[in-house]
Amino acid sequence: MESAGSGGEGSSAAHPMAFAVPLNDGDSSIAEARHLALDFLTRARTDLDVTVSARAMDLTQLVVSELVTNARKYAPGPMVMELRIVDSSVAVTVHDSARARPVARPEDPHRIGGHGLEIVKAVAQNFHVHLEPAGKRVTAHIPLAGEPAAGGRAASSVHSRRVGGPQE
Repeated sequence: MESAGSGGEGSSAAHPMAFAVPLNDGDSSIAEARHLALDFLTRARTDLDVTVSARAMDLTQLVVSELVTNARKYAPGPMVMELRIVDSSVAVTVHDSARARPVARPEDPHRIGGHGLEIVKAVAQNFHVHLEPAGKRVTAHIPLAGEPAAGGRAASSVHSRRVGGPQE
């Protein structure tokens, strides 16, 4: 894994750790991205003594899976995943080749699929999209201590409902 130097955009002097990797085409890249995210957070915990909760590990893998899946589905061409420790969060960024902004569909408990962006926005501390000349950069910040997302639904409410089926 690569470590970023201090002082760059989005870097944190206290935790100067970042990792970027191009992802290959195909479904295996989604599983690979989840494993890379888990390895990254494990190294942050062991090498930098960063507090990373089990919840942060789980939510980061979920967000990675959703963002990479969306990029695979809607953006043909190259993709890069970047992970950075930024203050008390992990920034998950996916760079892809499509310039269209992702749009969360209105909530519909009867819809099967299409809930990925809705889930990411619910569990992330913040979420933003930056358009670039050759595509876009989608970033979600996940708190490392595992506290619920600020200003949104608690992440546990996303896990406690059956997505695509009736609410219990």
